[in-house]
Amino acid sequence: MLSEKTGCFLVNGRPVDVSFIVQAGDVFEFIIPEEERSESVQPENIPLNIVFEDEWFIVIDKPAGIPSMTSWLHPTGTIANGILHYYDQKRLPYTVHVVTRLDRDTSGLMVVAKHQYSHSLFSRMQQANQIERRYEAFVHGTLEHEAGTIELPIRRKAKSIIERVVAPDGQEAITHFSLIKQYERFAHVNIQLETGRTHQIRVHFSAIGHPLVGDDLYGGSTEMMKRQALHCSYLAFKHPYTKEPMSFNSPLPEDMKVLLDGNR
Repeated sequence: MLSEKTGCFLVNGRPVDVSFIVQAGDVFEFIIPEEERSESVQPENIPLNIVFEDEWFIVIDKPAGIPSMTSWLHPTGTIANGILHYYDQKRLPYTVHVVTRLDRDTSGLMVVAKHQYSHSLFSRMQQANQIERRYEAFVHGTLEHEAGTIELPIRRKAKSIIERVVAPDGQEAITHFSLIKQYERFAHVNIQLETGRTHQIRVHFSAIGHPLVGDDLYGGSTEMMKRQALHCSYLAFKHPYTKEPMSFNSPLPEDMKVLLDGNR
């Protein structure tokens, strides 16, 4: 039996099933069902910098140093834990549906769908490459070209659950970049993802001989920064339900600004 707890369709305020024929002038509503939560992810009072929210999704500006999701390495202290606490405070019966995940030490904008239906719509958008993501990064060395595309397949590194490598048998991965400014020891670049493989930007720039500043996992030096110099500065997509164009911007965080200011 459909209910407001399990989810239902309403026409003119009355429950109907999926075979009901809607007439002109009818008011159609659907009630999102309550969701079960995993016992492995518990609510924690973690501050969230929410830059946008409606009944469909949240956009969060994530600081560096906090994981997006729980894992065996980070079972607590994540954005996911903070989201569940936030939902509890607002009495929202949902669980966590991260759409655009960021690495622990990557800062910037990320999208979280509020419920499974919204997440399914975002997943279709991702598959159709309809979510635009732009990043700013500092990469070691002097770039040979002011703009280009890195198209190298990526897979998990053998015997590692963390590292990724470029390999012929990997998944397709495409990264577009353009130079913002070349400095003596590093380049400030704008990056746009066409695909979204794990560690894609970090692996791609390492593969072409320009690892990210601070990214010691993929060959970068931590002399100038203690974390990878990578920030998601822009997101754009059509609203999953209304289809209204949406876009969000995030300025460089303080640690990246300090490095720029010291090299001008």
